[in-house]
Amino acid sequence: MQNTAALPAQRPVVRPRSKGGRFRRFFAILGPGLITGAADDDPSSVGTYAVVGAQLGTSVLWTACVTWPLIAAIQMVCARIGMVTGRGLARALGEKFPRPLVAAIALALLIANTITVGADLSAMADAGEMLTGLNSHYFVVFFGVTIGLGTVVFRYRQIANLLKWFAFSLFSYGLAAFVIHADWSTILRDTFQPTWPSGHAAWAGLVAILGATVSPYLFFWQASLEQEERRDLGPALHSDAPVAKAKRLSDRRLDVAFGTFCSNLAMYFIILTTAMTLHRHGITDIDTTRDAAAALEPLAGPLAMMFFTIGIVGVGLVAIPTLLTSSAYALAETFRWKDGLHRGFHAARPFYSVIIFSCLVGIGLDFTDTSPMKALYWAAVISGLIAPFLLLGILLVASDRKIMRGEPSPLLARVVVGVTAVVMFGAAIGMFVF
Repeated sequence: MQNTAALPAQRPVVRPRSKGGRFRRFFAILGPGLITGAADDDPSSVGTYAVVGAQLGTSVLWTACVTWPLIAAIQMVCARIGMVTGRGLARALGEKFPRPLVAAIALALLIANTITVGADLSAMADAGEMLTGLNSHYFVVFFGVTIGLGTVVFRYRQIANLLKWFAFSLFSYGLAAFVIHADWSTILRDTFQPTWPSGHAAWAGLVAILGATVSPYLFFWQASLEQEERRDLGPALHSDAPVAKAKRLSDRRLDVAFGTFCSNLAMYFIILTTAMTLHRHGITDIDTTRDAAAALEPLAGPLAMMFFTIGIVGVGLVAIPTLLTSSAYALAETFRWKDGLHRGFHAARPFYSVIIFSCLVGIGLDFTDTSPMKALYWAAVISGLIAPFLLLGILLVASDRKIMRGEPSPLLARVVVGVTAVVMFGAAIGMFVF
């Protein structure tokens, strides 16, 4: 018999983690935060950034750096509200404020989102017409029906996985920026050296950027997605044990940080592209995303125009489902309807009826004689005026130990939310004063 005692102890084999495994885990973590970040750069926001870039040039590039930590902190506070309370934002607000006030906010959100859906569909349709030559009205109906039907028919996990892939269309704006001839010394100076807004146009541009970046519908969407994640994973995988909850919060912080970083990077490149082409050549009056894309072609070449238009379609496929469902979540939570993309149509008829109504009205808006770009620019300004009041409500909820089940948001996150509200109030006052 072999004397095993004389043999040296064998060390366990430790297999190094493959880079592919780490990448797969990172991609698996990405979800609500990435989707929300991509939805922040909807075609309406693209239009706003294009207008600002054309009018003000590279002098506002610094806003992309400043707004990233602000929107990341706000989205994480909203995610924490959803995770800790087990409820959406409207339901949480309903515990702190009178229901009529929350209902008024939800209805205002529905109106604003529906108008934005219509404008986003128009922008996507214009991009489709530029790429194919087909009449844009056909694309409005096609995109609207496809997105609306897909939101109703598919369940949450299917929708989330699709939106996660569509989110990577944000990088097309970076490609558009790098095919133009840019003055990088000026760009770097304006990126890291903030300049005080001078004049009404500059203040209005700042408010528009803040309104397009700090978008109220994203607050509701982020909190509601946490409920969808909980329902999708089930109690076995979505444990409320302290260690498991801490792990989920850590993963979501990474998810939100990456998603908002991609969103702000896209915003940066949109402003950069239009500033170095349209603004440089004196083209400051653009009315549609189609005008912006068409003006890019003779100035920066067909490749820049193609990347710009592809980006509009890609982010629209992420943003419109977000706009449709955030309104439905807000109303359902306010009026205690059954909601959720995990349910079928017959199990949540009021919830899905809001989605269908908003989508149909959005399609109809394209057939009216409106100027989508200018309307959306000023809609972003209005959002910039309304958002700080909603931020104060979120701050009060996130600080309430009773509502937050003894786990309020960290002090630093709450300070950032408060500072953002103050900055947005200040920018709005500056727009009217100067």
